[in-house]
Amino acid sequence: MASLISFSTLNIFVVFLIIGSTSAQLSTNFYCYSCPNLFDTVKSAVQSAISKEARMGASLLRLFFHDCFVNGCDGSILLDDTSTFTGEKRAAPNFNSVRGFEVVDDIKSAVEKACPGVVSCADVLAVASRDSVVILGGPSWDVKLGRRDARTASQAAANNSIPPPTSNLNALISNFNAHGLSTKDLVALSGSHTIGQARCTNFRARIYNETNNLDRSFARARQSNCPSVSGSGDNNLAPLDLQTPTNFDINYFNNLVNRRGLLHSDQQLYNGGSTDSAVTDYTNNPGSFFSDFASAMIKMGDIKPLTGSNGEIRKNCRRIN
Repeated sequence: MASLISFSTLNIFVVFLIIGSTSAQLSTNFYCYSCPNLFDTVKSAVQSAISKEARMGASLLRLFFHDCFVNGCDGSILLDDTSTFTGEKRAAPNFNSVRGFEVVDDIKSAVEKACPGVVSCADVLAVASRDSVVILGGPSWDVKLGRRDARTASQAAANNSIPPPTSNLNALISNFNAHGLSTKDLVALSGSHTIGQARCTNFRARIYNETNNLDRSFARARQSNCPSVSGSGDNNLAPLDLQTPTNFDINYFNNLVNRRGLLHSDQQLYNGGSTDSAVTDYTNNPGSFFSDFASAMIKMGDIKPLTGSNGEIRKNCRRIN
């Protein structure tokens, strides 16, 4: 009888594991036992990268956003093209724009040394984005983990899913809603533009063609490094937050109120529409912005993750195993 009970219990346990593996959920302690030094390892590598180039924090954060908005947070943006595979790096929103892949390689290499074959590239990116924000003075949050890596990517999905800098407010709200994010999340996450830079090609039309809701002295200052002719100086950079582009703070929202949003899509958040009040609230209440940003990052990290037996744990973030 004892052996029968043991056998039955074992079978139930195996069945539970099989069922659970296909419906696993993300958790903040996912690697507590399998990779206990994960957070220290990632933070050290991110700190090193940002100490060499402060802009890298914004780049890592943007990588996570561009990953999650294309078929979920699955590390697909990190895959290189091959002779038989076209990934997302050359999609219009990413080409000559997203960066930091070498830093992700370094972080992943350090994690692999600490716990080989355990932590996904998707999770490495999620933790690195949080650490980037914290290191640059922003809020912290408990990162939910347990994602697995995609074995494929979609250039078409990247072209269609990531909102362009020419988007109007309705398009932005619709896009974020389609990813399960609210209008409040849209405004909070847009606050990530308090760090980082943008290319001339993405704000040229605003500084030369727009007349409404644009501070003229700001436009003239930006024109000095962004020629009006397309193809000339396209990759010249300007800070998204004029005052403190390497500090995570509320100056992005202050700029919007003063009609100094660099991108058309930025200024749409404060243009007489439904999001004006949220922008104003954040200029008066940094704590509210930090809290809402952290909550929105957790929500974004929940977008269609691969878990259980789906996907894989890539050993090299640039290619499938």
